[in-house]
Amino acid sequence: MCKHCNHTIHAHQHHFGWDNSFVPTLKAAPGETILFQCLDSSGGQLGPRSTVADVGALDFARINPVSGPVFVDGAKPGDVLKVTIDSFTPQARDGAGFGWTANIPGFGLLTDQFEEPALNVWKFDPASLEPALFGKHARVPLKPFAGTIGNALAEAGHHSVVPPRRVGGNLDIRDLAAGTTLYLPVEVEGALFSIGDTHAAQGDGEVCGTAIESPFDVVLTLDLIKGQPLKFPRFTTPGPVTRHLDAKGYEATTGIGPDLWTAAKDAVSGMIDLLCVTQKLDPVEAYMLCSVCGDLRISEIVDMPNMVVSFYFPRAVFE
Repeated sequence: MCKHCNHTIHAHQHHFGWDNSFVPTLKAAPGETILFQCLDSSGGQLGPRSTVADVGALDFARINPVSGPVFVDGAKPGDVLKVTIDSFTPQARDGAGFGWTANIPGFGLLTDQFEEPALNVWKFDPASLEPALFGKHARVPLKPFAGTIGNALAEAGHHSVVPPRRVGGNLDIRDLAAGTTLYLPVEVEGALFSIGDTHAAQGDGEVCGTAIESPFDVVLTLDLIKGQPLKFPRFTTPGPVTRHLDAKGYEATTGIGPDLWTAAKDAVSGMIDLLCVTQKLDPVEAYMLCSVCGDLRISEIVDMPNMVVSFYFPRAVFE
């Protein structure tokens, strides 16, 4: 329970996709603090005892549920919703934190290279959030955040939750963690804010398409800013964003060429090859590990015709 929260949105109070005709789950005043019980991105279809066969059986109509929507009193089109993110608390299963990472065929950066399903089930200490074990030797530092967080669109009808949008949504920005303040454009009366798709950890890029997908309780405060229209989301972090990974430095691979997408694929492929050689990982294991803790970065974009994309893998995972 959250003693300082004004409201709670329970796990069953969720929806799929964005639609400004959805009936609000809650009406909240600006400045109120809300506890959201968020499901993982599978909507509970994958659990601590799931196998790779369950990946192939996923019902994609139940993917990425988001809790809400919340109608914020006084919110009007052209306003900004200020979201102050307070905390993330794991929803323990059998006394442990739980998460999963999967290679889902047809989804991810390297779909042409990894065509078969794969699954890694994670366990971690829900109190300490110590690094989670991957295989026998890798330990991934955790940094919980919400992958999907946003407001309803002005356009009528039902819109998929998968692509990120100008009002937020499936942003998958791993720095939207506790202490961060997020600013979202408001396009409909009440904003109709929702949040879900919580993660225990993710690398920048989420290259295989999934992070450590994990259910969390999220506490945040919603407020309004009037008279400062915003075209796209922006956010402010409370301090450094990579110190949970920085201690041992990084291995980095690059992709270079005239196309950012191809260069990104080459950079990630190079890291997978390196991890297979140096850490004796299976390629799909290396791919999933890259997704949960490696960072894809644009290193250079102005020296035409070629651009440089780098992939940073934290050495702390193996040291």
